Amino acid sequence: MRLRVRAGTARQEDALLPAEVPVALSYNGTTQAVMMATPANLTDFALGFSLSEGIARPDDIRDIEAVTGEDGIDLRIWLKDEAGNRLLARRRTMTGPVGCGLCGLDSLAEARRPLDPVPASPLRLGHHDIAGAMAALTQHQPLHDATRAVHAAGFWQQGKGLICVREDVGRHNALDKLIGALVGAGTVTPGAPVTGAVVLTSRISLDMVQKCAALGAPAILAVSAPTLAAVEAAEVADITLVALARSEGFDLYTHPGRISIDAALPPDAEASDVR
Repeated sequence: MRLRVRAGTARQEDALLPAEVPVALSYNGTTQAVMMATPANLTDFALGFSLSEGIARPDDIRDIEAVTGEDGIDLRIWLKDEAGNRLLARRRTMTGPVGCGLCGLDSLAEARRPLDPVPASPLRLGHHDIAGAMAALTQHQPLHDATRAVHAAGFWQQGKGLICVREDVGRHNALDKLIGALVGAGTVTPGAPVTGAVVLTSRISLDMVQKCAALGAPAILAVSAPTLAAVEAAEVADITLVALARSEGFDLYTHPGRISIDAALPPDAEASDVR
């Protein structure tokens, strides 16, 4: 129940709010991270988090189970022997606690770990594609429509439109759930060319770019702005970064060759010039 005050009047009404619960991501019985998350699409979350944080690929995972307790949900991920041994060796060098966004890192340097370029993709986007992808995302957010309190991440392909969307109270969680849904369904195969763009309702930070790079996504379209570190990472990873995307236009930061725009760029324009 809430008291809604508008134009000098007040009335009580029911309010639908999104659930936010602690979700522990545990590997072979040991907790790697605890995230505040929307308790939905948890298998997608486990798959996506494992891949985007460099812990395990989908074929490294033997089983996933979600166990609900009084304090939250324990998302138990059981790894095959080789992957479990790799994670155990990694844990021996961990120096601090984990948290949202950059989880389970071994060192400060790992926070800005070098990114390999994503696989070459034939993806090409026009202004109408970008506007259409952003408009489609706003139309496929039922939890946001009901609560106005969650983020969304979607995957858009030419000729198909928006083929998958995940929502969560956390922007990182929404992206991890999307990644998990795509790899779990076989829509995207890690290491293979990806012919689609990730579409976000949030700002673009370094860790969001790192997660998209783990997926192999050649383009990120977002309603908000990027950080400097995100732009630098997208440049290195060969990811086209489009921000502040609206029906009337967008800001293009990196790798403009995938984008068709009305006014041609100067022949010697560098990606860093496209701001």
